[in-house]
Amino acid sequence: MDISHLLNELNDHQREAVTTELVPLRILAGAGSGKTRVLVYRIAWLIEVEGFSPFNILAVTFTNKAAKEMQHRIAAMIGPSANNMWLGTFHSTAHRLLRLHWREANLIQNFQVLDSEDQLRLIRRVIKNLQLDDTKWPPKQAQWFINSQKEEGRRLKDLAKPQSEFEQVMHRILHHYEEACAQSGLVDFSELLLRSFELFKTYPEMCEHYRNRFRYILVDEFQDTNRLQYAWLKLLAGDKSMLMIVGDDDQSIYSWRGACVDNMHKFEKEFPGTKTIRLEQNYRSTGHILKAANHLISKNEDRLGKNLWTSSGEGELISVYAAFNEMDEARFIVDQIKQSTKGEFSLNDCAVLYRSNAQSRVLEEALIQAGVPYRIYGGLRFFERAEIKDALAYLRLVENNQDDPALERVINTPTRGIGERTVDILRETARDNQSSLWEAAQFIINENLLPLRAHNALENFLSLITRLTTHINELALHEQIEQMLKHSSLLDHYAKEKGEKGQARLENLEELVSAAQWFESDDETLSKRTAFLSHAALEAGDTQAAAHQNCVQLMTAHSAKGLEFPIVFIAGLEEGLFPHQMSMDDVNGLQEERRLCYVAMTRAMKKLYLCYAESRFLYGKQKSALPSRFLHDLPTESLQEVRIRTRVSQPYSKTNERSRTKIIETDSTYRLGQSVMHEKFGEGVILNIEGSGAKARLQVNFSKSGMKWLMAEYANLTVA
Repeated sequence: MDISHLLNELNDHQREAVTTELVPLRILAGAGSGKTRVLVYRIAWLIEVEGFSPFNILAVTFTNKAAKEMQHRIAAMIGPSANNMWLGTFHSTAHRLLRLHWREANLIQNFQVLDSEDQLRLIRRVIKNLQLDDTKWPPKQAQWFINSQKEEGRRLKDLAKPQSEFEQVMHRILHHYEEACAQSGLVDFSELLLRSFELFKTYPEMCEHYRNRFRYILVDEFQDTNRLQYAWLKLLAGDKSMLMIVGDDDQSIYSWRGACVDNMHKFEKEFPGTKTIRLEQNYRSTGHILKAANHLISKNEDRLGKNLWTSSGEGELISVYAAFNEMDEARFIVDQIKQSTKGEFSLNDCAVLYRSNAQSRVLEEALIQAGVPYRIYGGLRFFERAEIKDALAYLRLVENNQDDPALERVINTPTRGIGERTVDILRETARDNQSSLWEAAQFIINENLLPLRAHNALENFLSLITRLTTHINELALHEQIEQMLKHSSLLDHYAKEKGEKGQARLENLEELVSAAQWFESDDETLSKRTAFLSHAALEAGDTQAAAHQNCVQLMTAHSAKGLEFPIVFIAGLEEGLFPHQMSMDDVNGLQEERRLCYVAMTRAMKKLYLCYAESRFLYGKQKSALPSRFLHDLPTESLQEVRIRTRVSQPYSKTNERSRTKIIETDSTYRLGQSVMHEKFGEGVILNIEGSGAKARLQVNFSKSGMKWLMAEYANLTVA
């Protein structure tokens, strides 16, 4: 039998993983090491050499995209018989089982699957039926509780007796939610896996049938499995099926979604005879990038251990830029992108990664000003995000209470007891009276046209907007937004949303305060608030680059997992930002932050830039920033520091390493943080620069005259 086609394209360790004996197998696949190829070739080897039928193989991935890619590549190698395999995500595999065994699973035959949005809608209805105050018991909080219990494999009967009001209410909601699902024949995503797990436990003979069928099980991205997924796999494999897991404990970055990195560590204990193979040859990044990434991740404890290497050469040194502030950082990134795309690279080759969604605003503005097209990968632009649009809608109502779309958006956000029926009456009254919704609301209140509860809720909303209008008009713009966020309860509302998403929403709202603090209008005929609202609307309306347009990619480090780009910028490498402030006091959290930085660095193929700011206006406050501890973990011989000439900055490297770090300097007539004198305005500090040379515009904060924008050509500034 000629099997050369299965072996010729593999390196030694890949070949070992593909051809090894039939034992439990743990593949530690480093970033860019060709793990998908190993999975595909292993399946082909099992079929062509070991004599397995595709019917006897189950392959589980984490995304539909990965499943489709694997299916396509397997079919290309073994032909149509690949269709006899079961290959899909955990959820799609569980769904397939439940469709086949709906009766045993206590489901109706045509049960429907709830997506996250539909699940939330049902939970809202349950909370309403229980006559609970959804401002005190937010539906998203209940959704988080329900899904968390299911992902741990727990039913209501498995939970300890409630010890607090929170637990009592969550248990009630869970009970009635389960009743509603059963009555309507609905199954949510978390339920799919839990129900199929219970199916196997309840019917051992059925589980035995599938053990005999799936004699070989392969699992991709095993470091992302949660406790229930691992329990499901162990139950299905039993002592008959061979299990091959592929993953990288150094890339486990989803603990906030329930992922348990310990699953990879304990695998060999729970599957005796496990063989571990490391895929360490990297086909993506240069030697300097890999050396730096290896140094960084080596600081983590309890690793299974790998050391990535490449045969493609050392490549360029990693550039480290110490910016004066976040605007300087953004400007540097845009300038480097423009320089890079004059040569062999295109905009598509460039990606900017950041820890927090809130960081994208300054980067977006710099790209827009420079006319560089971009896309937010897997997300929305800053001013398009729901929480930002909510906040701006309140601000628009304060500016103009005749703004009907703004009123409709926030009249019940956060929820305050104004239901759809009340809003319908508002619309009808406005239409009949040919008035605005605000005027219709006043009319309804004056005429007592609503039941008492709805009447009070609507009257309180009108009073809130009226009070805001009266009390914040004389404040500075950023203070107006701070007061609006506080008194509208938007901050409290989003603080109740659990997990990473809720934290990101709060950070975005705080960044809106920062945006207002820095905003300067060029139109003196408009109030600052009016100009800011117009600015936000224009930026939100300026749509992102099309999916296939040549453009820069902006994304969080989490979103970058699985992607690669020739040029990568990592912005905001500062203590409290990356690593995130919420993880700095927790050993496990800090180790996950380091893994996240490792993932971000290993997205780079040719060139990597690491950026931090010495001062950052973030989350509504101006703060001096310390360079991230992760920068201290990197080997200085792989780094070069980029600095603006004559600027004094805090070095990111340790004193004894400073002389070993290469420095690149660039010329600049003016620089951020420079003290200058103006004949009329006196002494000031340069905070922002747009453009270059004589045509540059300078934003200067004068100690006596305040903030001013000046043309460099005519300003006649002298160094103070």
